[in-house]
Amino acid sequence: MLDLFRRIIGKDAKPATPPATAPARLGTTPAGPPRAPIYDSGLVSSLKHDHHELVELFEQIGRGFEHGRFGEIPSKLVAFKTRLEAHLLTENVRFYNYVEFTLRDDSENLALIRDFRREMNTIARGVIDFVKKYQAGINSELARQSFLADYRAVGGLLVQRIQREEGNLYPLYMPS
Repeated sequence: MLDLFRRIIGKDAKPATPPATAPARLGTTPAGPPRAPIYDSGLVSSLKHDHHELVELFEQIGRGFEHGRFGEIPSKLVAFKTRLEAHLLTENVRFYNYVEFTLRDDSENLALIRDFRREMNTIARGVIDFVKKYQAGINSELARQSFLADYRAVGGLLVQRIQREEGNLYPLYMPS
């Protein structure tokens, strides 16, 4: 490609040389096929515990709002977002990768899992947008009204999602 470009702009083409290969490092083994993800018998209970913590954090935000403690809300929002991101990372790396690998030949359940993953990414973006919108504070009556509507919408999505994960998705996590 570079030779063609040089010919077009009028430069002499240099003869192609084979790319140099990196020397093998001592003590390393050549890369083989990817390894199967490892089953963790405690993962689902850990993810359910995360759900409990997330719901509790979210309810703390709502209670702070109800009691007029608007100054507490930004830090609670950030704590909630941080906990949610940690949960999502665990779910993506340990849960989804394992289940997608073990169900790779089951197109129906694999499609379900991929739909859940996409949906959770959409919900996560919505939650992060919600946090960003209010982490600077809720300093006016209009902001309070907006916050309450957004809080209820995000809470409804999270509850629905948790119920679906625990009822439909997590049972697919089994030893292969």
